[in-house]
Amino acid sequence: MEAAKKEEISVEDEAVDNDVFKNCSKIAFYRRQKQQLSKKSTYRALLDSVTTDKDSTKFQIINEATKEKKPQSRGTYGISAQDSTWPRMELRGPTSKGKLPRMSATWLSRPRTLRTPWNGLHFQPVCRFSTETTLLAASLKVPLLAEVYGIEGNIFRLKINEETPLKPRYEVPDVLTSKPSTVRLLSCSGDTGSLVLADGKGNLKCHITANPFKVDLVSEEEVVMNINLLGQLYFEHLQVPLKQRTTKENEEDASVDTSQQKQEDLGLWEEKFRNFVDVKVNGPTSIGLDFSLHGFEYLYGIPQHAESHQLKNTSDGDAYRLYNLDVYGYKIYDKKGIYGSVPYLLAHKQGRTLGIFWLNSSETLVEINTEPQVKMGPVAAKQEVRPRTDVHWMSESGIIDVFLLIGPTPCDVFKQYSSLTGTQAMPPLFSLGYHQCRWNYEDEQDVKAVDAGFDKHDIPYDVIWLDIEHTEGKRYFTWDKKRFPNPERMQELLQNKKRKLVVISDPHIKIDPDYSVYAKAKEQGFFVRNHEGGDFEGVCWPGLSCYLDFTNPKVREWYSRLFAFSAYQGSTDILYIWNDMNEPSVFRGPEQTMQKNAIHHGNWEHRELHNIYGFYQQMATAEGLIQRSKGKERPFVLTRSFFAGSQKYGAVWTGDNRAKWSYLKISIPMLLTLNVTGISFCGADVGGFIGNPEAELLVRWYQAGAYQPFFRGHATIKTKRREPWLFGEEHTRLIREAIRERYALLPYWYSLFYRAHVASEPIMRPLWVEFPDELETFGVEDEYMLGCALLVHPVTEPKATVIDVFLPGRNEVWYDSKTFAHWEGACTVKIPVALDSIPVFQRGGSIVPIKTRIGKSTGWMTDFPYGLRVALSTKGSAVGELYLDDGHSFRYLHQKQFLHRKFSFSSGVLTNSYADKSGHYPSKCVVEQISVLGLKEQPSSVTTHSSDGNNQSVAFTYCAKTSSLSLEKLSLNIGADWEVHFK
Repeated sequence: MEAAKKEEISVEDEAVDNDVFKNCSKIAFYRRQKQQLSKKSTYRALLDSVTTDKDSTKFQIINEATKEKKPQSRGTYGISAQDSTWPRMELRGPTSKGKLPRMSATWLSRPRTLRTPWNGLHFQPVCRFSTETTLLAASLKVPLLAEVYGIEGNIFRLKINEETPLKPRYEVPDVLTSKPSTVRLLSCSGDTGSLVLADGKGNLKCHITANPFKVDLVSEEEVVMNINLLGQLYFEHLQVPLKQRTTKENEEDASVDTSQQKQEDLGLWEEKFRNFVDVKVNGPTSIGLDFSLHGFEYLYGIPQHAESHQLKNTSDGDAYRLYNLDVYGYKIYDKKGIYGSVPYLLAHKQGRTLGIFWLNSSETLVEINTEPQVKMGPVAAKQEVRPRTDVHWMSESGIIDVFLLIGPTPCDVFKQYSSLTGTQAMPPLFSLGYHQCRWNYEDEQDVKAVDAGFDKHDIPYDVIWLDIEHTEGKRYFTWDKKRFPNPERMQELLQNKKRKLVVISDPHIKIDPDYSVYAKAKEQGFFVRNHEGGDFEGVCWPGLSCYLDFTNPKVREWYSRLFAFSAYQGSTDILYIWNDMNEPSVFRGPEQTMQKNAIHHGNWEHRELHNIYGFYQQMATAEGLIQRSKGKERPFVLTRSFFAGSQKYGAVWTGDNRAKWSYLKISIPMLLTLNVTGISFCGADVGGFIGNPEAELLVRWYQAGAYQPFFRGHATIKTKRREPWLFGEEHTRLIREAIRERYALLPYWYSLFYRAHVASEPIMRPLWVEFPDELETFGVEDEYMLGCALLVHPVTEPKATVIDVFLPGRNEVWYDSKTFAHWEGACTVKIPVALDSIPVFQRGGSIVPIKTRIGKSTGWMTDFPYGLRVALSTKGSAVGELYLDDGHSFRYLHQKQFLHRKFSFSSGVLTNSYADKSGHYPSKCVVEQISVLGLKEQPSSVTTHSSDGNNQSVAFTYCAKTSSLSLEKLSLNIGADWEVHFK
């Protein structure tokens, strides 16, 4: 480590070989669970222990099994299982040729409690011990405590924990927005050995079977889910540390397992990987549980993986891994975890959608297996084949805390999940524009030249970004005095053009007593500690570094204050933040991250909370930006690492992708998965972070990125410069057109973000969300809906001249957004494409608001006029909406300063009216243009009717070939009620 203080750290330290990262066979808790579960565990619920209060129903669960153990020559006898789900009882006494003339045990103060490695666990013998050679038939009954909650909005919660753990087990804090509102579950009559709990309406029931323990969730008399049907409940108990056992037992035999080899194979007390040893002070503590979903074969979610949108069946050793890691140039179509983790999946079939939210922040693995299930009909020869998908969750530590979202519709599940973890933060409008980034813009002159280049080539953009080289020696909250001697002046030049600056702030802090951030954090004990009690030290961009412990509320408060203008010298109110490397990334550490036995606030080991570390940094950063404006301004924070609930604090992206066509293609399912799991503000690095894209790929990536929520071009330090104007005039034109399309659609984008913020609706939607009963949509991942109105099919293959586009909906009509050609739904059409083609189709029945003029940035477009694109349904009607506020403050929330307008077209009349009368916001903007698609007959007249009684005839243009009508030069105030009549 000393060498890291002086040596130069480079991208090669991050770009490590893939064998640095584990596969399932290298993960000890996976091996233990797979080995034990092959033997079928036997858990039983003790229904005579049931207690009920206003919030929950509680009962005990015990693991029943009979183990037989012959005496050994080492003088230690007992009953133990081959894994740590069983407390090992050791009965000690002198031996004589295999005989046991006398047995003794040390009782603790509690009655019927033996001193075992699991202090406080009850031991209930089912036979007498004798002095015979073999100890027979002893049953160890291990008490777990199960809690079942009914939660408002069709949600069940199941928690399983040790009833009397050696010490508290980790329960994930801060992710749930508040304590869930519970509904009292009523106990109904059940069969002997079962308990039935029902919500107040009786539509939702929870059937608990005692032996073996199993839970059935029943909705409207249909079993939609079983818990522990496969008997994969697994719970490893905290154990007394080995050192303490040896101390207490003095010179007594302290053996705890059958062999040293066994411990090493299963990673019980130590787990070795490459040159690293993970010491587990309290032994192994993993948990697991299975869920069986009846009639479901389409599952989605559990990001982040560079994989298909639909989750695939897993084979042995090929589970989906949720473990936040810095994987430079990650492999695609791979189930290994990368930068973020959301332990939440959705299951969908015709007529129902379900969700499973596994609230655990330790390393987690998910196995999925779908099989046909034959169900006999009333006639013996008649069989019904229904699929059943089994989902097996395994986590390294913590407790079982799972929320079951019963739907029944996709939108219901989205709302249920957001009621727990929060909705997407309402972003500032500028952040929906285009962002220009690379590692690194060299200096102030470089920033000025790039900024001027966008103006020279008439390309709009909103934000320029600075990576780690802008700092003084990778010391965050500082500026390189040679490269950026006057950062305030640089920001002033950007502000004059109504543009913003984003700079990077990583969680590692350079070890330097003269660096004030390090010195103050060191003084106050704000760093993660190693298992010996000193500050944890690891290598990252600055060299040897310490890592801020963002799990500590005091650290987060302190860190937030670092963004104050008085503390962050050189920052202004147009500066926003990018949190990178916050998995956390630790070069040369185990799997490029922090050791699992590092210690956090509250003496929690890093293994317990690894996946939530980056979540906490983004939380603290967002709060810091809000505080610096005295609570007035919305923050913008991009994070690479994330967890469930990260949507509350900003945006995420897909990390260090490559400049290859395959990475452009995989970005679509990756972003769809993030959207359905609550994180709508997401994107992929346009052009690919690693490598040099050819001009065609770059153009296609800009075209795709323009229709994805977070739109940023980015490249690594060793790539060629790739500003949009460096690939020849024709390619510059195509990139300009793609970016201008983005800016024209900003009113629609902003309205979609408002819907995500208040109604939990994903922005970028897989087709199955909008067409939940159409089986053909369930596996589509190369096209998607943007809101409910636009279908986008990016071109992701080189030299494409035609693409197949599936247009869903048996009663739908779709319009090409450029040519106005139209097709009926429920068919696949071949669409010719050239390099200037962006296949976008507007859904019949929708109205999309646009801006009719494009400015240099969003700030220039505030008062620019609107247009309305009206696409009529087969019934000749359409609806749409527009949300509008000041684009930057919280006044929309606290003072209700917003406009929310509803547009509708029916019976030849287009109407603008209030969608929400509680909001008021003055706007000078007018609707200048209206286009109507699907108008089958040319009207004889078109007139506008305002609320003050002023009626006016207007000129129009009608095209019979495309059945479209266009109105120009209107002046209809966007915030006023009015109508347009087509007769």
